[in-house]
This record gives sequence, structure tokens and C-alpha cells, in this order.
Amino acid sequence: MFANKTVVVTGGAGALGREVVRWFSTRGAQVGVLDISDAILQGAFPTVDENLCLVSCDLTQRGSCAEAVATIQARFGAVDILCNTAGGFLMGDPVHNTSDETWDFLFDLNARSILNMSAAVVPAMLAGGAGKVVNVAARAALGGGAMMGAYTASKAAVLRLTESMAQELRANNINVNCVLPSLIDTPRNRQDMPGADYSQWVTPAQIASVIGFLASPDAGAVHGAGIPVDGLS
Repeated sequence: MFANKTVVVTGGAGALGREVVRWFSTRGAQVGVLDISDAILQGAFPTVDENLCLVSCDLTQRGSCAEAVATIQARFGAVDILCNTAGGFLMGDPVHNTSDETWDFLFDLNARSILNMSAAVVPAMLAGGAGKVVNVAARAALGGGAMMGAYTASKAAVLRLTESMAQELRANNINVNCVLPSLIDTPRNRQDMPGADYSQWVTPAQIASVIGFLASPDAGAVHGAGIPVDGLS
């Protein structure tokens, strides 16, 4: 289904990003994998086959995103699918004590990264007359939470950007949707919450399969959806 398709995955060295890369690459796609540094990418992908292209990229800088996408296009050709899996999480401060640093970190990584990657990828999709964009928001986007106002606001921005892009691009045969995961079963989350019941958490593989569906022809009639991926919680 994805043979000869080119997929770009942001945050590709992370726990979710690696699983999304694996999901597409095992189905025949050519995958451009973006993350912040060569060292992080090489640590996540110590062996690279001909269908992977690792590119370091600062997603908070529009020029860096444009250069990274140009590198992938030079290697594989036009980008068919963009998966924005990069994101960040911070909590602990009430809204009135939220620092500029926390606000900027969360909105830059969670929302500005989508703006920058869309600017780099969508014009070529429009020229080609087709494309798929899948963003990763969070279940937390659906409502505020104490001590995590900046985070929930940044993920709500992802959901609203998804809906807006879908309305702007659907007439051009470009689908834009997002997933809304609950707690993800990652080594970092297990470390931070050692007493939790991990069996209730959603796995990266489960999220990747939903992202894959949204990027497939089977989801051709789906525009602007925010799909909850909650595991058993």
C-alpha cells in the first residue's frame, strides 16, 4: 500500500516516532526521519537501510525545516505523507506562574513545529494534487487541567490547526487529521510514574497503526478528525 510513497516523520528518534518509522518502512515506504541532532538520530537508528533518510532538523526554525525537507526530496522525491509526531510535555505550574520559557518551549515544539513543517511540505502537495498530514495532539487537548495549562493549550492548538488545515486543503485531495493519545507507554513515562498500571496505557505501536490508517487510502473521506487513542484507560 505504501510502496514508492515518501513519508516524513518528525521527532523520529522518539519512542512514538521510531514506531511510526517502523510501521511505514515495513510496508514499503521511503521514510525521511527528522530529529534535533545527528547523534540522537544515529542512536535511535544505528543501522540504516536504503529506504531511510536521517536528517537533523530544528523544528522550531522554518528555514531548518525547509532545508530538511529539501534533503529528503532530493533523495526520495515528492513527500506524500507528513507525520508530525514531535512534541513536548511539561507540567507543575499554575497558569499565573507559567514562565515565558515553559510557554515558548511547549508552543514551539507542539504547535510551531506543525506550522513550519506544513510550510515546507504542503505547497508541493498542492502542486502534486494529493497528500496526507497526520498530527499528534493529545487527549489533554480536549480540556484544561490543573498545573498543565500551557501544555493543554499547546495541544489544543494542534487540534485547531488540524481542523483548519483540513478545511483549507480537502478540496485539493489533501487529508489532514490528528490522533489524541492518552498516556503513552514509554520508558520515560514508566520512569516518571513507577507505581502506575502500565497495562492501561496506550502503546506507541497502537498509535502508529492509527496514524498509518489516517495516512492510507482507506481514510480518504476523513478530514479534520481528532481520533482518541486511549488504550485501556
